[in-house]
Amino acid sequence: MRIAGFLLLFSTLWADSGHLKSLLSSLDPLSVSQHLAFYNLYSETPEGQKALKHAWHLLSGGKVSSTPLQLPSLDIQAIISLITRDSHLPPPVLSEEQLGAILSLASKLSNRFLPGHQVWTKQELLALPTEHVDLGRGLLLYQFDEDRGKIEQYEALLDLMALQILARLPSTATSYDKIREINRFIFEEMHFRFPPHSLYAKEIDLYTFLPSVLDSREGVCLGVSILYLSIAQRIDLPLEIITPPGHIFVRYREGLRVTNIETTARGIHLPSEVYLGIETRRLAQRTMKEVIGMAFVNEASVAWTQEKYDKSVELYLKAAPFLPDDPLHKFLLGLNYLFLGKKSEAKKLLKPLQKFTYDHAVSAETIPDDYFAGRINADGIKAVFQHVDSNRASIVKKQKELLETLRRYPRFRAGLFHLAITYLQLGRMTEAKDILEKYHALDPNNASVEYYLAISSLERYDYLSAWKYLYKTEELLTAREHKCRALRGLKDHLRRLCPPSAAPN
Repeated sequence: MRIAGFLLLFSTLWADSGHLKSLLSSLDPLSVSQHLAFYNLYSETPEGQKALKHAWHLLSGGKVSSTPLQLPSLDIQAIISLITRDSHLPPPVLSEEQLGAILSLASKLSNRFLPGHQVWTKQELLALPTEHVDLGRGLLLYQFDEDRGKIEQYEALLDLMALQILARLPSTATSYDKIREINRFIFEEMHFRFPPHSLYAKEIDLYTFLPSVLDSREGVCLGVSILYLSIAQRIDLPLEIITPPGHIFVRYREGLRVTNIETTARGIHLPSEVYLGIETRRLAQRTMKEVIGMAFVNEASVAWTQEKYDKSVELYLKAAPFLPDDPLHKFLLGLNYLFLGKKSEAKKLLKPLQKFTYDHAVSAETIPDDYFAGRINADGIKAVFQHVDSNRASIVKKQKELLETLRRYPRFRAGLFHLAITYLQLGRMTEAKDILEKYHALDPNNASVEYYLAISSLERYDYLSAWKYLYKTEELLTAREHKCRALRGLKDHLRRLCPPSAAPN
């Protein structure tokens, strides 16, 4: 912890009792970690013992006070290490006595009153209504296969985090006070961060699961959102769970006021409109149970990338009880069945999704329709989902596979769209526009295709074509009751370059 380094730097200068008293009084009176770090350095001094008592007083629910406090008669060094350790060090293993001390401190946390905190089996968890689920307990039950000992170790860490947050809050704290303090604690004091792309792209599951996020203090949007929700349940902060496509964040709502908490950006509020786009017309709200299912979906994506389709299916099936009515989950599971050659299972899931439009989306999903119409086979579909990163070579590799796929299946719409995207990623607008026009000729009802065609026409000073494609995009969005800021911006820009009177009707 940074405070420990600060104290160590000055430890030789503050050797006598008077100086230690001054240093102790300079600590943040509401910071558990600062007082425990002080104790670690000066444990043999009266000031060190005083710091330890004060930290325990804060964890016990007290505020700044001189009330005498009796420390528990046990070795609390492991508990201290759990709070003050650096992220590169493994968490200590607590004894039953130490766990009992934390359980006593945490006995009044709000999640203790959830029925989900009393369950110790997956079967009991599945039987719960979603509003009764203790998210941390539910995820840990699966992560550690109902191993109560391991579950209690990580729950103790969550409890200590929640207690440190509560120590800084007055009894009259509002929900906004709680949000500010969670943000301060997680992102400033504990330094949780979004991992480098090169790491999470290959092992997103490591940055999703609660234990690994707690151990490393690194997590993707789902991993840190799970941590945030687990703490929020402990301090009586009701949050909504919001999932734009491929993302998740949490939200607090009070009447008409909405506060979005972007966990990949240190908890800042971003307007909801930021998360909308040409294809995203609304933000889906999820339940606690669905979040557990989404953790398995993230893990399945890693197996999919490694072409371990049997493992992907296993994980999607684990997610199924938590996502029983989720069409995207059915789509992903169906594709992986298809990749395994299990056509009957795939057909059962994919047939209902022909010409299907997800509720959040503007345009219909085309892959099931093209597959059942013979416009693509299973191997060709794999090319669409091939992972790319910031490395140009990975983009070129995917592009070559898509070109080969389209040579055999030229009417595969998702293939055309993703091929165009690879050219856009490489800055080759002309080739991208040619491919998008082929898509348009096959199907003029994809809003993203029409939007990109409007942009590419504008860049080539073909204003009449730009207006044509823009009007088509607008028509598709209007049919889905969607008004998009990006489209408004494009329209305003085009209007300045080419007055509407010069545009086609």
